Amino acid sequence: MPKAIGMVEFASIARGIYAADQMVKASDVEIVTAGSTCPGKYIAIVHGDVASVNDSVSTGERLAEEYLVDSIVIPNVSPQVFPAITGATMPDSIQALGIIESFAQATMIIAADAVLKAAELQPLELRLGNGLGGKSFFTFTGDVAAVQAGIEAGKSAAKDNGLLVNIEIIPSPSPVLVTSLL
Repeated sequence: MPKAIGMVEFASIARGIYAADQMVKASDVEIVTAGSTCPGKYIAIVHGDVASVNDSVSTGERLAEEYLVDSIVIPNVSPQVFPAITGATMPDSIQALGIIESFAQATMIIAADAVLKAAELQPLELRLGNGLGGKSFFTFTGDVAAVQAGIEAGKSAAKDNGLLVNIEIIPSPSPVLVTSLL
């Protein structure tokens, strides 16, 4: 199981594709996701052991040159982050619903990791920039106390970067809304 996740965000799609290729050639990592995001950016997210992810992200940063927007490496990332990014989550049930929204994709991955480490929570979706004008959001569920703890952890992580847009808790979401989230 991968222990680290890394991301490089590029202001150029062409440079992002080129750098993503070099990132996976430079180190023993796998791509979690790579592709264009709004507004006309490109992200490459890789996972593997900490040293390999650090090497891969360093390669991406170096090759990005003037097209580098942001980058992160999270060692010992919550394993629940991966299915949330790829949209492969299916919680047992939806109890309370937590929502965190950010102006930055890297910030949202950091916040999602903090949320999932804070309490017994299940991720729903970690949406990174697509169709959102470059913003990102993370939705997750658990009992009300767990969601509150997750919100506080995520808010603290996102505020450190000054890129938090909003947070919301819905203690008992309507089944009609839940259907639209899954």
